[in-house]
Amino acid sequence: MLSMSIIGWIVIGGLAGWIGSKLMGTDAQQGIILNIVVGIIGGLIGGWVFGLFGADVDGGGWIFSFVTCLAGACILLFLVKLVTGRSRA
Repeated sequence: MLSMSIIGWIVIGGLAGWIGSKLMGTDAQQGIILNIVVGIIGGLIGGWVFGLFGADVDGGGWIFSFVTCLAGACILLFLVKLVTGRSRA
């Protein structure tokens, strides 16, 4: 059973993607739609990584979901920068 609606995931994903892009220095290259996509994909990546460490990602609540999305978004943006070779001057 999903504990959040689609709108909740979009809002949390958008915030996590935006903050993650600020932390990783990629905000100037992204718009709101890409921030949302990065945050939602980051949630999947973060949930998988935290699950590897035994964290209960399903029962964590809104704050843990945000932290999971934020961590995953940072991992995703790091990997994209690593693959594309883009660095901040």
